[in-house]
Formats: sequence, structure tokens, C-alpha cells
Amino acid sequence: MTLLALDHIPADRPVLIAGPTASGKSELALRIAETQGGVIVNADAIQVFANWRILTARPAPQDQARAPHRLYGHVPGDGTYSVGQWLRELAPLLAEGPRPIIVGGTGLYFSALTEGLAEIPALPAHVRPAAAARLQARGIESLLADLDAETLARIDQRNPMRVQRAWEVWHGTGRTLAAWQDSTPAPLLPLSAATAILVDAPKDWLTPRIARRFAAMLEQGALDEARANLPTWNPAHLSAKAIGAPELIAHLRGEMTLDAAQEAATIATRQFAKRQRTWFRARMQGWRPYRPEPA
Repeated sequence: MTLLALDHIPADRPVLIAGPTASGKSELALRIAETQGGVIVNADAIQVFANWRILTARPAPQDQARAPHRLYGHVPGDGTYSVGQWLRELAPLLAEGPRPIIVGGTGLYFSALTEGLAEIPALPAHVRPAAAARLQARGIESLLADLDAETLARIDQRNPMRVQRAWEVWHGTGRTLAAWQDSTPAPLLPLSAATAILVDAPKDWLTPRIARRFAAMLEQGALDEARANLPTWNPAHLSAKAIGAPELIAHLRGEMTLDAAQEAATIATRQFAKRQRTWFRARMQGWRPYRPEPA
């Protein structure tokens, strides 16, 4: 494996930076922006929501002052968001400049950007509530059992959001997600037109960093942030998928101690990072690896 050196990054091409949670992606994007110029663009499905800043590790105000940032915290906490909406908001940023540095951990966003996205129409209003109710009442297995083999082979079957989306597409359009994907148009940004960087974060390096980061989030006010979200908390909202949010809400409701909430959230973050690394290894073999400096 040949690691990428930062001084080998062309200054006139878009930059893509993917990697697992807590791997230092945002720090790397800032280094590139400050050295070469460019606008940092979010590619994290949860950092788009306004109601969680600390808990989603959205760039702090002092970091946003160091370089322009786009598509962070602009969606209401009770709103919906999709990869298609992200692509529509990203398109003018690619066309108008300055050079984008697109950074995040949502692999689906990057694959849609560089490989194309199926043009699935808007679904009937009743489909999402029906899917959510089925997921809550009968579990993810009931959704998986209703999907075709080709779609099952393409999605992360352990990710409830992806499984639910596939079920919604099937029941909302009468056509499987795999069939829609097979008629995908050309990508907005082909991989060959960008410098694509995959942060290579070994497990033994990342695990203690995850623990330290969640502890730091608590020191920075994550519990107060959860308290502000408590009156409108709804686990069905996409913003509620922020790792650590259900645990801190449970603590505020008296259902677990803060220590237990912190431990559960740290474990959930490690599990999420493992899923991300697995997805990246399978889908991003053409990306250039970058090894962060030891912490």
C-alpha cells in the first residue's frame, strides 16, 4: 500500500476525503484548504442537521472561520434528507467553485457522487411511516425478508436506514432498488476527475481515539445539547440517528446512568466505525490511502 503524501494533491481538482468516524477527516480537510485553498463540503448524512452539533462532531465555529464550509447544519432536526437532495445541493458548488474538498463518512454519498444515483421518484406519503412502523414492531428481519436477492446483495443488511430505504423503494414504486440502480445515469463527478483519499485508520489507533472523543463531547456540552433536544425527541427522525443521542436521551429520562450512557455510546461508535471500514474496503479500492499521524 502506497500512502498518499499531502504535497502530491493537485490544487486544481476536487478532493474527496472518506474515512471512519473519529479518524481526523475534518482536520485533514482543513489542512488542505488552508494550504491550497478550497471550500469544505459536508458528506456526512447526520451533520446536515441543525439540532446536533457537538454530538455529530460538526466543525466548531473556530474551524469554520479557518476555511469556508458548506452543507453543515442546514436541515431542521425534524426534517428529512436524502442522498438525492445532497447531490442537488452539491451540484452548483461543483459548477461554481472554488475547488470543493468533500469530506465525510457516509459512503453512499460518495458512491452516488462518483458512480451515479438512480433517479427514484418521490414515494407516496404513507410508505415511510409504514416502513418505520414495521421496523419498530417486527424488526429489521421483517424488512429484509421482503426484499429481492439482488437488492440484498447490494445493501448493508445491518444498517436499518439502508434496509428501510430499499423496502420503501420497492413498496413505493413497485420496482426493486437493484432495478433502479441498474438504470443509473452518469455520475456528477467521476472518480477519475477527483483526488479521492481514504483515511486509513487502524482499529488499534482508532478505538482509544473514539473513547477520548466522546468524553470530550461531554466536556464540551453534549449533555446540554441532548437536554435541548429532549422536548422534541422523536426516534423516528433521521437526526435521531446521531450516535450517542439515544443514550443521552435515555440518561436524561432516568433510564440509565451517565457512565452507562457514555459506555453504550462509545461501543455504538466503535461498531459504526467497523461497519464503515468494511464498506470502504469493499467499495473504495480505487481510492488513495492516507495514514493519519499518531495521536
